Amino acid sequence: MAAPDGSQDSQEASYLLLPNPEDWEEQGIPDFVYGQKDLVGKGIQWPGNAGLTLDSLPRSRFDSALCSAWRQRVELGLFRYRLEDLQTQILPGSVGFVAQLNVERGVQRRPPQNIQSVRQEFDPEQFNFNKIRPGEVLFRLRQREPEGPKQEDILVLINVSPLEWGHVLLVPEPALGLPQRLLPGTLRAGLEAVLLSLHPGFRVGFNSLGGLASVNHLHLHGYYLAHPLPVEGAPSTPLDPKGYIHLLQALPAPGFLFYTSGPGPDMEGLIRRVCRATDYLSNHEIAHNLFVTRGAPPGPASSSAGLTGLRVILWARKSSFGIKESGAFNVALCELAGHLPVKTSQDFGSLTEAAAVALIQDCLLPQARVEEVQAALVALMAQEEL
Repeated sequence: MAAPDGSQDSQEASYLLLPNPEDWEEQGIPDFVYGQKDLVGKGIQWPGNAGLTLDSLPRSRFDSALCSAWRQRVELGLFRYRLEDLQTQILPGSVGFVAQLNVERGVQRRPPQNIQSVRQEFDPEQFNFNKIRPGEVLFRLRQREPEGPKQEDILVLINVSPLEWGHVLLVPEPALGLPQRLLPGTLRAGLEAVLLSLHPGFRVGFNSLGGLASVNHLHLHGYYLAHPLPVEGAPSTPLDPKGYIHLLQALPAPGFLFYTSGPGPDMEGLIRRVCRATDYLSNHEIAHNLFVTRGAPPGPASSSAGLTGLRVILWARKSSFGIKESGAFNVALCELAGHLPVKTSQDFGSLTEAAAVALIQDCLLPQARVEEVQAALVALMAQEEL
Protein backbone atom coordinates (compact mmCIF):
# COMPACT_ATOMS: atom_id res chain seq x y z
CA MET A 1 0.00 0.00 0.00
CA ALA A 2 1.29 3.46 -0.80
CA ALA A 3 1.89 5.76 2.14
CA PRO A 4 -1.38 7.59 2.90
CA ASP A 5 0.37 10.93 3.26
CA GLY A 6 1.81 10.87 -0.26
CA SER A 7 5.45 11.04 -1.21
CA GLN A 8 6.34 14.32 0.49
CA ASP A 9 6.54 14.90 4.24
CA SER A 10 4.56 17.84 5.52
CA GLN A 11 6.69 20.81 6.55
CA GLU A 12 4.13 21.48 9.27
CA ALA A 13 4.91 18.06 10.78
CA SER A 14 8.69 18.36 10.59
CA TYR A 15 8.99 19.47 14.20
CA LEU A 16 7.79 16.00 15.23
CA LEU A 17 10.75 14.28 13.59
CA LEU A 18 13.59 12.96 15.71
CA PRO A 19 17.00 14.61 15.97
CA ASN A 20 20.09 12.42 16.20
CA PRO A 21 19.42 9.23 18.22
CA GLU A 22 21.79 10.24 20.99
CA ASP A 23 19.67 13.36 21.63
CA TRP A 24 16.27 11.63 21.83
CA GLU A 25 15.88 11.68 25.59
CA GLU A 26 17.15 15.25 25.96
CA GLN A 27 14.74 16.61 23.33
CA GLY A 28 11.63 15.38 25.14
CA ILE A 29 8.33 14.35 23.58
CA PRO A 30 6.81 16.78 21.05
CA ASP A 31 3.14 17.77 21.39
CA PHE A 32 0.51 17.52 18.69
CA VAL A 33 -2.00 20.13 19.85
CA TYR A 34 -5.50 20.14 18.36
CA GLY A 35 -8.83 21.82 18.92
CA GLN A 36 -12.47 21.19 18.14
CA LYS A 37 -12.13 22.68 14.66
CA ASP A 38 -9.68 19.89 13.77
CA LEU A 39 -12.30 17.18 14.41
CA VAL A 40 -14.05 16.38 11.11
CA GLY A 41 -17.30 14.46 11.55
CA LYS A 42 -18.78 14.66 8.06
CA GLY A 43 -17.80 14.85 4.41
CA ILE A 44 -15.29 11.98 4.38
CA GLN A 45 -15.79 9.48 1.56
CA TRP A 46 -13.94 6.73 -0.23
CA PRO A 47 -12.77 7.74 -3.71
CA GLY A 48 -14.26 5.93 -6.66
CA ASN A 49 -11.19 3.72 -6.93
CA ALA A 50 -11.13 2.82 -3.25
CA GLY A 51 -8.38 0.34 -2.44
CA LEU A 52 -6.21 1.24 -5.43
CA THR A 53 -4.48 4.41 -4.29
CA LEU A 54 -5.11 7.00 -1.60
CA ASP A 55 -2.28 9.40 -2.36
CA SER A 56 -4.78 11.80 -3.95
CA LEU A 57 -6.86 12.10 -0.76
CA PRO A 58 -6.68 15.28 1.32
CA ARG A 59 -4.44 15.09 4.37
CA SER A 60 -5.06 16.58 7.78
CA ARG A 61 -2.36 17.93 10.07
CA PHE A 62 -2.73 14.73 12.07
CA ASP A 63 -2.24 12.49 9.02
CA SER A 64 0.85 14.41 7.95
CA ALA A 65 2.33 14.39 11.44
CA LEU A 66 1.71 10.70 12.07
CA CYS A 67 2.81 9.43 8.66
CA SER A 68 5.96 11.53 8.32
CA ALA A 69 7.13 10.63 11.85
CA TRP A 70 6.22 6.96 11.29
CA ARG A 71 8.16 6.88 8.01
CA GLN A 72 11.19 8.36 9.76
CA ARG A 73 11.11 5.56 12.35
CA VAL A 74 11.06 3.07 9.46
CA GLU A 75 14.23 4.63 8.06
CA LEU A 76 15.82 4.60 11.52
CA GLY A 77 15.21 0.84 11.81
CA LEU A 78 13.04 0.99 14.93
CA PHE A 79 10.58 -1.67 13.76
CA ARG A 80 11.07 -5.42 14.07
CA TYR A 81 10.70 -5.72 10.30
CA ARG A 82 10.37 -3.38 7.35
CA LEU A 83 6.77 -3.31 6.19
CA GLU A 84 6.64 -3.46 2.41
CA ASP A 85 3.49 -3.29 0.28
CA LEU A 86 1.40 -6.19 1.55
CA GLN A 87 -0.21 -8.65 -0.84
CA THR A 88 -3.92 -7.95 -0.56
CA GLN A 89 -7.02 -9.67 -1.89
CA ILE A 90 -10.76 -9.25 -1.42
CA LEU A 91 -12.05 -12.75 -0.74
CA PRO A 92 -14.81 -13.79 -3.16
CA GLY A 93 -18.21 -13.87 -1.50
CA SER A 94 -20.85 -11.67 0.07
CA VAL A 95 -18.86 -10.44 3.10
CA GLY A 96 -16.04 -8.54 1.44
CA PHE A 97 -13.15 -9.72 3.65
CA VAL A 98 -9.88 -7.85 3.05
CA ALA A 99 -7.11 -10.46 3.40
CA GLN A 100 -3.45 -9.42 3.61
CA LEU A 101 -0.33 -11.55 3.76
CA ASN A 102 1.83 -10.42 6.70
CA VAL A 103 4.31 -13.23 7.37
CA GLU A 104 6.75 -11.11 9.36
CA ARG A 105 4.17 -10.08 11.97
CA GLY A 106 3.25 -13.71 12.56
CA VAL A 107 6.92 -14.60 13.12
CA GLN A 108 8.42 -11.52 14.78
CA ARG A 109 5.76 -10.01 17.04
CA ARG A 110 6.39 -10.04 20.78
CA PRO A 111 4.92 -13.15 22.49
CA PRO A 112 1.82 -12.31 24.53
CA GLN A 113 2.10 -12.00 28.28
CA ASN A 114 0.89 -14.63 30.71
CA ILE A 115 -2.70 -13.49 31.24
CA GLN A 116 -5.24 -15.49 33.23
CA SER A 117 -8.08 -13.01 33.74
CA VAL A 118 -9.89 -10.22 31.88
CA ARG A 119 -9.46 -8.20 35.10
CA GLN A 120 -5.79 -8.98 35.73
CA GLU A 121 -3.87 -6.20 37.47
CA PHE A 122 -0.99 -4.31 35.88
CA ASP A 123 2.39 -5.93 36.60
CA PRO A 124 5.34 -3.50 36.35
CA GLU A 125 7.75 -6.45 36.06
CA GLN A 126 6.19 -7.54 32.75
CA PHE A 127 6.84 -5.70 29.50
CA ASN A 128 4.95 -2.40 29.43
CA PHE A 129 5.11 0.90 27.58
CA ASN A 130 7.36 2.49 30.17
CA LYS A 131 10.11 0.18 28.89
CA ILE A 132 10.15 1.16 25.23
CA ARG A 133 12.94 3.03 23.45
CA PRO A 134 12.45 6.83 23.38
CA GLY A 135 12.40 6.84 19.58
CA GLU A 136 9.27 4.69 19.52
CA VAL A 137 7.23 7.68 20.74
CA LEU A 138 5.96 9.82 17.86
CA PHE A 139 4.24 12.58 19.79
CA ARG A 140 1.81 13.42 22.57
CA LEU A 141 -1.82 14.16 21.67
CA ARG A 142 -2.91 17.24 23.59
CA GLN A 143 -6.30 18.90 23.26
CA ARG A 144 -6.36 22.70 23.24
CA GLU A 145 -9.03 24.11 25.57
CA PRO A 146 -11.33 21.07 25.59
CA GLU A 147 -15.04 21.93 25.53
CA GLY A 148 -15.98 18.71 27.35
CA PRO A 149 -14.14 16.84 30.10
CA LYS A 150 -10.41 17.51 30.27
CA GLN A 151 -8.63 14.93 28.15
CA GLU A 152 -5.55 13.28 29.62
CA ASP A 153 -2.45 13.35 27.46
CA ILE A 154 -2.13 10.39 25.11
CA LEU A 155 1.22 9.16 23.82
CA VAL A 156 1.25 7.98 20.22
CA LEU A 157 3.80 5.16 19.80
CA ILE A 158 4.79 3.04 16.85
CA ASN A 159 3.72 -0.59 16.98
CA VAL A 160 7.08 -2.24 16.34
CA SER A 161 5.28 -5.23 14.74
CA PRO A 162 2.91 -3.35 12.43
CA LEU A 163 -0.23 -4.72 10.83
CA GLU A 164 -0.26 -2.02 8.18
CA TRP A 165 1.07 1.40 7.29
CA GLY A 166 0.93 3.87 10.18
CA HIS A 167 0.13 1.25 12.83
CA VAL A 168 0.38 3.08 16.15
CA LEU A 169 -0.60 2.61 19.79
CA LEU A 170 -2.48 5.26 21.76
CA VAL A 171 -1.33 5.03 25.38
CA PRO A 172 -2.75 7.27 28.15
CA GLU A 173 -0.26 8.42 30.81
CA PRO A 174 1.96 5.30 30.74
CA ALA A 175 3.50 6.07 34.15
CA LEU A 176 0.10 5.45 35.79
CA GLY A 177 0.43 1.74 35.04
CA LEU A 178 -3.19 1.26 34.01
CA PRO A 179 -4.27 -2.30 33.16
CA GLN A 180 -5.84 -3.12 29.79
CA ARG A 181 -9.37 -2.10 30.69
CA LEU A 182 -11.14 0.57 28.62
CA LEU A 183 -11.63 3.97 30.27
CA PRO A 184 -13.77 6.89 29.03
CA GLY A 185 -10.83 9.23 28.44
CA THR A 186 -8.99 6.60 26.43
CA LEU A 187 -12.02 5.86 24.27
CA ARG A 188 -12.55 9.60 23.73
CA ALA A 189 -8.96 9.90 22.50
CA GLY A 190 -9.53 7.04 20.08
CA LEU A 191 -12.70 8.61 18.67
CA GLU A 192 -10.99 11.96 18.32
CA ALA A 193 -8.01 10.38 16.56
CA VAL A 194 -10.35 9.00 13.89
CA LEU A 195 -12.00 12.43 13.59
CA LEU A 196 -8.58 14.09 13.29
CA SER A 197 -7.83 12.05 10.18
CA LEU A 198 -9.20 12.88 6.74
CA HIS A 199 -8.38 9.33 5.63
CA PRO A 200 -11.54 7.15 5.45
CA GLY A 201 -9.44 4.08 6.29
CA PHE A 202 -7.89 5.24 9.56
CA ARG A 203 -9.40 3.00 12.23
CA VAL A 204 -8.93 2.56 15.98
CA GLY A 205 -9.59 -0.48 18.14
CA PHE A 206 -9.24 -2.15 21.54
CA ASN A 207 -8.56 -5.75 22.55
CA SER A 208 -9.37 -6.73 26.12
CA LEU A 209 -7.34 -9.20 28.11
CA GLY A 210 -8.54 -12.57 26.87
CA GLY A 211 -9.47 -10.84 23.61
CA LEU A 212 -5.90 -11.19 22.29
CA ALA A 213 -4.42 -8.12 23.97
CA SER A 214 -0.76 -9.10 24.21
CA VAL A 215 0.30 -6.36 26.70
CA ASN A 216 -1.52 -5.65 29.97
CA HIS A 217 -0.99 -1.89 29.84
CA LEU A 218 -3.88 0.30 28.67
CA HIS A 219 -3.66 1.05 24.95
CA LEU A 220 -5.63 1.37 21.74
CA HIS A 221 -4.51 0.43 18.24
CA GLY A 222 -4.75 2.81 15.28
CA TYR A 223 -3.80 2.13 11.66
CA TYR A 224 -4.52 2.95 8.02
CA LEU A 225 -6.11 0.43 5.66
CA ALA A 226 -6.78 1.40 2.04
CA HIS A 227 -10.04 -0.54 1.78
CA PRO A 228 -13.63 -0.23 2.98
CA LEU A 229 -14.67 -2.88 5.51
CA PRO A 230 -18.00 -4.73 5.89
CA VAL A 231 -18.82 -3.13 9.23
CA GLU A 232 -18.91 0.41 7.78
CA GLY A 233 -22.36 -0.01 6.30
CA ALA A 234 -23.64 -3.38 7.56
CA PRO A 235 -27.34 -3.41 8.56
CA SER A 236 -28.44 -3.26 12.17
CA THR A 237 -31.59 -3.28 14.29
CA PRO A 238 -32.19 -1.21 17.45
CA LEU A 239 -32.24 -3.07 20.76
CA ASP A 240 -33.69 -0.29 22.92
CA PRO A 241 -36.37 2.40 22.38
CA LYS A 242 -33.86 5.27 22.47
CA GLY A 243 -31.63 3.70 19.84
CA TYR A 244 -28.58 3.79 22.11
CA ILE A 245 -27.49 0.26 21.18
CA HIS A 246 -28.08 -1.73 18.01
CA LEU A 247 -27.44 -5.30 16.94
CA LEU A 248 -25.11 -5.60 13.97
CA GLN A 249 -26.28 -8.92 12.59
CA ALA A 250 -24.29 -9.27 9.39
CA LEU A 251 -21.24 -11.45 8.87
CA PRO A 252 -18.42 -11.78 9.75
CA ALA A 253 -19.63 -11.58 13.37
CA PRO A 254 -22.73 -10.21 15.11
CA GLY A 255 -21.84 -7.33 17.42
CA PHE A 256 -23.26 -4.41 19.36
CA LEU A 257 -23.26 -1.15 17.44
CA PHE A 258 -23.05 2.36 18.91
CA TYR A 259 -23.14 5.42 16.64
CA THR A 260 -22.43 9.15 16.85
CA SER A 261 -22.51 11.79 14.16
CA GLY A 262 -19.49 13.56 15.62
CA PRO A 263 -18.11 15.65 18.48
CA GLY A 264 -20.38 17.11 21.12
CA PRO A 265 -22.88 15.86 23.72
CA ASP A 266 -23.95 12.94 21.52
CA MET A 267 -20.39 11.63 21.43
CA GLU A 268 -20.02 12.06 25.18
CA GLY A 269 -23.17 9.98 25.65
CA LEU A 270 -21.77 7.28 23.38
CA ILE A 271 -18.52 7.18 25.37
CA ARG A 272 -20.45 6.78 28.61
CA ARG A 273 -22.62 4.00 27.22
CA VAL A 274 -19.80 2.06 25.59
CA CYS A 275 -17.73 2.14 28.77
CA ARG A 276 -20.71 0.96 30.81
CA ALA A 277 -20.92 -1.98 28.43
CA THR A 278 -17.20 -2.80 28.57
CA ASP A 279 -17.22 -2.46 32.37
CA TYR A 280 -20.03 -5.01 32.52
CA LEU A 281 -18.10 -7.41 30.28
CA SER A 282 -14.89 -7.01 32.29
CA ASN A 283 -16.67 -7.43 35.62
CA HIS A 284 -18.22 -10.67 34.35
CA GLU A 285 -14.93 -12.00 32.93
CA ILE A 286 -16.16 -11.75 29.32
CA ALA A 287 -13.41 -10.99 26.81
CA HIS A 288 -14.23 -8.40 24.18
CA ASN A 289 -12.97 -6.47 21.17
CA LEU A 290 -13.94 -2.99 20.01
CA PHE A 291 -13.55 -1.29 16.62
CA VAL A 292 -14.01 2.39 15.69
CA THR A 293 -14.51 3.34 12.05
CA ARG A 294 -16.20 6.04 10.02
CA GLY A 295 -19.49 4.61 8.81
CA ALA A 296 -23.19 4.90 8.11
CA PRO A 297 -25.94 5.48 10.69
CA PRO A 298 -27.64 2.38 12.12
CA GLY A 299 -30.42 0.86 10.06
CA PRO A 300 -30.64 -0.94 6.72
CA ALA A 301 -27.53 -1.81 4.75
CA SER A 302 -25.79 1.29 3.41
CA SER A 303 -23.11 1.98 0.85
CA SER A 304 -19.68 2.45 2.39
CA ALA A 305 -19.65 5.87 0.70
CA GLY A 306 -22.03 7.09 3.41
CA LEU A 307 -19.42 7.75 6.10
CA THR A 308 -21.61 10.22 7.98
CA GLY A 309 -20.35 9.54 11.50
CA LEU A 310 -18.52 7.10 13.74
CA ARG A 311 -19.49 3.48 14.26
CA VAL A 312 -18.24 1.79 17.42
CA ILE A 313 -18.72 -1.98 17.29
CA LEU A 314 -18.32 -4.11 20.42
CA TRP A 315 -18.01 -7.89 20.30
CA ALA A 316 -18.27 -10.20 23.32
CA ARG A 317 -16.26 -13.37 22.68
CA LYS A 318 -14.71 -16.47 24.19
CA SER A 319 -11.61 -15.80 26.27
CA SER A 320 -8.34 -16.78 24.63
CA PHE A 321 -5.08 -16.69 26.57
CA GLY A 322 -1.54 -17.42 25.45
CA ILE A 323 0.01 -17.84 22.00
CA LYS A 324 -2.37 -18.91 19.24
CA GLU A 325 -0.63 -20.55 16.30
CA SER A 326 -3.42 -22.59 14.69
CA GLY A 327 -5.50 -21.14 11.87
CA ALA A 328 -4.75 -18.77 9.03
CA PHE A 329 -5.15 -15.75 11.34
CA ASN A 330 -5.82 -14.89 14.97
CA VAL A 331 -9.20 -13.35 15.77
CA ALA A 332 -9.09 -9.92 17.40
CA LEU A 333 -10.39 -6.42 16.63
CA CYS A 334 -9.46 -6.14 12.95
CA GLU A 335 -10.47 -9.68 11.99
CA LEU A 336 -13.92 -9.25 13.53
CA ALA A 337 -14.28 -6.11 11.40
CA GLY A 338 -13.34 -7.97 8.20
CA HIS A 339 -9.59 -7.25 7.90
CA LEU A 340 -7.64 -10.52 7.92
CA PRO A 341 -3.83 -10.39 8.40
CA VAL A 342 -2.85 -13.89 7.22
CA LYS A 343 0.29 -15.53 8.61
CA THR A 344 1.50 -17.83 5.80
CA SER A 345 1.62 -17.80 2.00
CA GLN A 346 -0.10 -21.19 1.88
CA ASP A 347 -3.07 -19.98 3.92
CA PHE A 348 -3.23 -16.73 1.95
CA GLY A 349 -3.51 -18.64 -1.31
CA SER A 350 -6.15 -21.10 -0.09
CA LEU A 351 -8.29 -19.00 2.27
CA THR A 352 -12.00 -18.87 1.45
CA GLU A 353 -14.82 -16.76 2.85
CA ALA A 354 -16.45 -19.83 4.40
CA ALA A 355 -13.22 -20.82 6.16
CA ALA A 356 -12.70 -17.27 7.45
CA VAL A 357 -16.25 -17.05 8.79
CA ALA A 358 -15.91 -20.44 10.51
CA LEU A 359 -12.64 -19.42 12.18
CA ILE A 360 -14.12 -16.16 13.43
CA GLN A 361 -17.38 -17.65 14.67
CA ASP A 362 -15.51 -20.33 16.58
CA CYS A 363 -14.22 -17.51 18.81
CA LEU A 364 -17.66 -16.11 19.64
CA LEU A 365 -19.82 -16.86 22.67
CA PRO A 366 -22.56 -19.51 22.44
CA GLN A 367 -25.92 -18.05 21.40
CA ALA A 368 -27.50 -18.52 24.83
CA ARG A 369 -24.65 -16.56 26.44
CA VAL A 370 -24.92 -13.84 23.78
CA GLU A 371 -28.59 -13.41 24.61
CA GLU A 372 -27.76 -13.03 28.32
CA VAL A 373 -25.15 -10.37 27.51
CA GLN A 374 -27.55 -8.58 25.16
CA ALA A 375 -30.25 -8.40 27.82
CA ALA A 376 -27.78 -7.07 30.36
CA LEU A 377 -26.45 -4.37 28.02
CA VAL A 378 -29.96 -3.26 27.05
CA ALA A 379 -30.77 -2.94 30.76
CA LEU A 380 -27.67 -0.81 31.21
CA MET A 381 -28.74 1.50 28.39
CA ALA A 382 -32.11 1.99 30.11
CA GLN A 383 -30.25 3.48 33.08
CA GLU A 384 -29.20 6.44 30.91
CA GLU A 385 -32.43 8.22 31.80
CA LEU A 386 -32.16 7.54 35.53
